[in-house]
Order: sequence, then structure tokens, then C-alpha cells
Amino acid sequence: MRAVVLDGRGSIDVTTLPDPVAGPDGVVIAPETVGICGTDIHLASGDYPTGTFPVVPGHEFAGTIVEVGPEVTDFAVGDRVCVDPNVACGHCDQCQAGAPNLCRNLVPIGVTCNGAVAQRVSVPVSVVFPLPDDIDWTTGALIEPLACVLHALGRVADVADKRVLIYGAGSIGLLAAALVKARGARSIDIIEPSPVRREASLEFGADHAYAPGGRATERDIDLVIEASGHPSAVSDALAKLAERGTLLQMGVVSPAAHIDLFPYDLFDRELVIVGSQSLASSYAAAVEAIRDLPDLAQRMVTHTFGLSDYAAALEAASSETVRKVHILPQQ
Repeated sequence: MRAVVLDGRGSIDVTTLPDPVAGPDGVVIAPETVGICGTDIHLASGDYPTGTFPVVPGHEFAGTIVEVGPEVTDFAVGDRVCVDPNVACGHCDQCQAGAPNLCRNLVPIGVTCNGAVAQRVSVPVSVVFPLPDDIDWTTGALIEPLACVLHALGRVADVADKRVLIYGAGSIGLLAAALVKARGARSIDIIEPSPVRREASLEFGADHAYAPGGRATERDIDLVIEASGHPSAVSDALAKLAERGTLLQMGVVSPAAHIDLFPYDLFDRELVIVGSQSLASSYAAAVEAIRDLPDLAQRMVTHTFGLSDYAAALEAASSETVRKVHILPQQ
């Protein structure tokens, strides 16, 4: 099969690999659509702490089953499916505590094992979900980022009547805007450097969209959703919080980055800082919730590339001229 392989040092190799085989309790999927997100950009440069190289990237995907293992009874060849990319052990203390995203033995597909930017990908059946017939491939590949946002919002208090500020209008930021709008936020502001994505954020429910530095008002926000992964945004977010405000950190910041933190602010304003990594157990809910976001794929995905053009796709995803980039591995 043809596949993209990253070496973690900036090299992107479009090569031929042996076709994967289904494990006894696994399936092989032919991915139809694969999303690119910030994790993939960090992986390509090697700036992702848990990446194992060489690796085939791709963790936001939907496709068709082409092989099933002998112990699989719930799926068959030809089934349309989508995949939760986090393979948890189910036995460690974190899994038992209801935090499979923090599993001590976590195997994230497309990060520490081969992912979906290939003509075939092998996954355990435990992370496979039926893709409803009324959900197209492009929308199916958006279920994973939606699940991440659902998990994140479950980590904080009700957003109804809250003043919300979102840093970053990539797929996570846009989906966050749509969800907090639907949940009754009083106001939604976005800070985003890309004019294209600022415009998109207004379509997804934001009341105002600013370039970095354009929103000078401080200490008037109840909930900040940091979805950009830039350390400067995290610092700025803390300055924007009102008393008893919450910073929800979703963006993947370089593990080498750090910011100045003034503990007196935490004390004086009774601030709350909450981390949210990946999607925990929210994938099944996202399969259903995505139906509540009509025309999502048409509004969000602006650029598609074939597998051979992965380098160009990464460059586009890093630019300020696109909303969301998808790979079509079978083309």
C-alpha cells in the first residue's frame, strides 16, 4: 500500500509499505477521508512529546472495512465506519477512574502506531464505530475533533450566560464556538490571526473576531477556551479572565514552552485552570451530536489533497488561508 511516513525530524516520505493485516479482534479499514490538525503538524516536525517514529500519521478519519479478524462479530467487510484513535488498556488506574485518555498504556493511532494517511490502516475493533448512512465521509472525519470539544466542555461548568473567549479558529475553535453558542453563552469572542478563519468564526457563532492584540479589554471573560497552542495566547488568556474565571487549555503547546505565572492572580481572583487532552469517552456522543451541526463539512473543510501531496497539505494547514484540510488517501 501507499502511505505517508514521518521520521520526526521534518522528513515526509510517501512510500510503499506492506498491507496491514487484521488482528484476531481487529479490522483493516480503507480510509476515505483523514483530517489534519495541530497534532499532525507537531508530529511532522518532531515537536510532539509522545510521538513514536517512524510513524504513519492520521487520527481523524472515516472509511470502509476491507478485512475483519476471526473474533470480530459486530462488523463486516464493506461497513462504513469511523474510529476513536485512542486505544486504551481498560485496566490501569486511569482507565478505571474513567479517564481512558490518560491511560498508562495508551496507544494513540497515528501518533505511536501507524495511522490513516495510507490506503489501509489496521485498528482494534474496540475503537470502531458504525458511521450512520446519513453522515458523509468528510463529516465522519470531523467526529474526532468534535469529540475533543465535547470532552473539554464536560470538564468545566455550564456555559449558559457565560462570556466566552476562544483563542484559535481552527477546527477545535470553530466547533467550540458552535457548541457554546448552542448551549446559551452570553457572548463569544474569537482571537485568531487568519482573516479567513476569523470570518469562519462569525459563521460558527462568534459575536466578534479579533486579530491578536486587537482585543485589549482585560478581566471581563468567564471562560477562555485556548485552542491555538501558542504560549503567548495562554499568557494573554489569563489576563482576560474575570473573577472566578476559568481557563480551559485545549491547544497543544510545545513541551519546551513555558509562561510566567503569578500565583497571586490565582488567589486574588479565584481563577480556575483546567486541562483537556483528547476526547476521553466522548466519541460515541460525538457521532450523534454531529447531526446537530448542519452542513458542517461544507462550512469547515476548504482544502483536500491526495495522499502524495501530504507535504503541501501540511503547509496549507499551517497557513492562514484555509479553514480545515483533509487528505483523501484513496485518490
